[in-house]
Amino acid sequence: MKVSKVRYIVREAPNGVGKGLFAARRFKVGERIVEYTGRRISTAEADKLSSRYLFEIDKDWTIDAAGEENIARYINHSCDPNAESDVIDGHIYISALKEIKKGEEITFDYGEEYYDEFIRPHGCKCNAKKHR
Repeated sequence: MKVSKVRYIVREAPNGVGKGLFAARRFKVGERIVEYTGRRISTAEADKLSSRYLFEIDKDWTIDAAGEENIARYINHSCDPNAESDVIDGHIYISALKEIKKGEEITFDYGEEYYDEFIRPHGCKCNAKKHR
């Protein structure tokens, strides 16, 4: 079976939340999809920012992915995600939690703190049947 080198594409998400990241090929359960990259800053510095693209590595370090070069920043939140994040040796990897079909939007759960601060006040727009 030939696997496409193009792994994902960015396009408008169907639920009106802006752009999303979509699978350009099938991903198997557990397969690494993309690394969440950006500028490494102290978590103390990150706590002073209002960016929506902050991803905490640990209590000391955070990735600030505000720059558009990080394609993983287009992964939208879902209360029923098909991907998950793993921090390994200071890197953040997004892997398939379920089989992801070609054309399917890649999503992960942004976590309780982000949800409460940025999503809950405006209502969750993910396609899950049940929200937090």
